[in-house]
Amino acid sequence: MLKGFKIATLSLRIRFFLSMIILILMASVILASISIIQFKNEAKEYHQERLERNENAVKQHINFILSTTTYPLTSGNLDLIFKDKIHELAHIHNVEINIYNLDGKLLKSSKESFSVDKVAPPIPKYILKLVRSSIEKRYVDIKTIDGKKNRSAFSQIKDDKFKPLGILNLPYVEDDGYYENELKSFLIRLGQVYSFMLIMAFALAYFLSSYITKSLKTISDKLSETSLSQKNEKIVLEASSKEINLLINSYNAMVDELEKSALKLAQSEREEAWREMAKQVAHEIKNPLTPMRLTVQSFQRKFDPSDPNVKQKMNDYSETLIQQIDTMTAVASAFSNFASMPAQQNETLNVVEVVELAMDIFNEEYIEVISESPEIISIIDRTQLIRIITNLAKNAIQSIPEEQEHKSVVVRIKKEDNNVLITFSDNGIGIQSKDIARIFEPKFTTKTSGMGLGLGIIRNIIENYKGTITFESELGKGTTFTVTLPIINT
Repeated sequence: MLKGFKIATLSLRIRFFLSMIILILMASVILASISIIQFKNEAKEYHQERLERNENAVKQHINFILSTTTYPLTSGNLDLIFKDKIHELAHIHNVEINIYNLDGKLLKSSKESFSVDKVAPPIPKYILKLVRSSIEKRYVDIKTIDGKKNRSAFSQIKDDKFKPLGILNLPYVEDDGYYENELKSFLIRLGQVYSFMLIMAFALAYFLSSYITKSLKTISDKLSETSLSQKNEKIVLEASSKEINLLINSYNAMVDELEKSALKLAQSEREEAWREMAKQVAHEIKNPLTPMRLTVQSFQRKFDPSDPNVKQKMNDYSETLIQQIDTMTAVASAFSNFASMPAQQNETLNVVEVVELAMDIFNEEYIEVISESPEIISIIDRTQLIRIITNLAKNAIQSIPEEQEHKSVVVRIKKEDNNVLITFSDNGIGIQSKDIARIFEPKFTTKTSGMGLGLGIIRNIIENYKGTITFESELGKGTTFTVTLPIINT
């Protein structure tokens, strides 16, 4: 399930959450581990010190008994010296006391279970050896029995001249109940504290991530809206972090550079467009000039003043020249219209009414105008809107072959969000796939006549109003052009 999971795919907010939670959990585990180790070390030191205190107290008491006894201080008399005193010692110091001879044989014990008819186990030889070899003449044997740690201290009993008389044994069972209860209580309190901290971490992570991601979201939205083809707004945010401010400054600097690049690009495009237009104008004007020259040259060669039909021939030559001049005039007018768009005379008008009025000039019976509303108000130049409508309508009509039996041109008007959509649908021959990408080029046309400037002109008009023009076409079935223009809702 988690195969292929990557932290990089998570949002910044979730990363904050996870980081805070992991940090708190790690801190709680580390602190709990340190606390457990500390409690165990304290318990160990406590038991060691307690055993040493008991042992020193008992040995002091034993030394007092030895100094006041009437028995000779020999190893063999230890059982007699402590015959009546060992239970008193055990009761006073609240410990179990065992006294062995130097060979490890038990002489006296404060345990009631020991009696004369029972043989107690001697001290192991390795313990005797460790006691004799140690500097302090003392050894503590540690064993775990039934899950409890048992300490057993062995030390020599000496007379006033430091001569060894026997071995003192103090068994001690470690009782960690107190420390375990304290540790349990501490861990419970620690869990409560860290649970509260975990809740606070959630809240802190939420507010921090919201604060940071809010700025980043603003920058992200601005970046997604950034385009070379439009004027981009700079980001203005106050009370941001140093890093966010650096990012904002970088974005604003990029906007400035984009604006400079856009100006250079626009200038370059304009220059390229004018160069292309100049080529096209030269080409289109050159076409009628050639037959005009040939006509004049032919007239020069064949002119005969004595010819009785000279007047008729003069009229024919003149008519040919006039036709070529008219062609050149049409070429110049077309390019002039494309190169210089008339100034916009914006006015508030009903788009539906203007469309219906513009379509009335066409006499074709198969034209149909459909509107979902009788009134859609917009601010636009009436003349330019009519120009758009008539041009697209004429293209739709001309795309249908004369010999086609069933003809249809449907113009639909509807409102969508804050735009008015005008569609021109025909059932003509459609547009070939190789021509689709070039349909809006100024010099491109699929017709046998015309300059191919109509769609380029109306696209310029539409884009000046922040609108769009798109089309869909299927070869042999027809084409639909869609014009989208902003409106004013009423």
